[in-house]
Amino acid sequence: MSLFGDGLEAAVQKAFTRPAPKSAPAQMRYLVKQLKSTKAVAQMLRISQRTVERYVKDQIKRPRPELAARLEREVKKRWQPQIRARARERAATTDGIVIDTQARIGYTAPVGTTDDARVRHLTVALPPQYAARLFDAQQAGATDRQLQQIAAEGLKEVYFQDGGRRAGSLEEVRFTDIEHLEFEL
Repeated sequence: MSLFGDGLEAAVQKAFTRPAPKSAPAQMRYLVKQLKSTKAVAQMLRISQRTVERYVKDQIKRPRPELAARLEREVKKRWQPQIRARARERAATTDGIVIDTQARIGYTAPVGTTDDARVRHLTVALPPQYAARLFDAQQAGATDRQLQQIAAEGLKEVYFQDGGRRAGSLEEVRFTDIEHLEFEL
């Protein structure tokens, strides 16, 4: 999927209060309970309805690797929706979000400044408005590039401009060649 989208999802999943079901039969039972039918689960996972029924009855215990990955992804996507919503709301209103990244970061500034991009390892706490913008954009289906631009604007304000105390003439931050990216709520 996407680097930024997956990173935001992983940050939200750290807020879970209980672990998601681990075994394939338990995951299948959870999905059947959520979607209210074995047919809907079968269509979503692209397998037969009979196969879903066999997982639910513990007749099959080990799925193929690609099915196991799809199953785990779908369960985690639906697991603890209220906890997920509360974590996003808290990050967007009071706590903010921490971004830990190693990437090539530079900026556009007036002539005569040293604006060469270089690889930097940054751990920066972004204010709640940037967390809100990131989550809103993710919910709206934003591309990885759009999420990257929002994060770059946050790094510009917090890291380079220090909340308006320095580098006032800074125009744009370039945030490319991402080697590592992790978010934390």
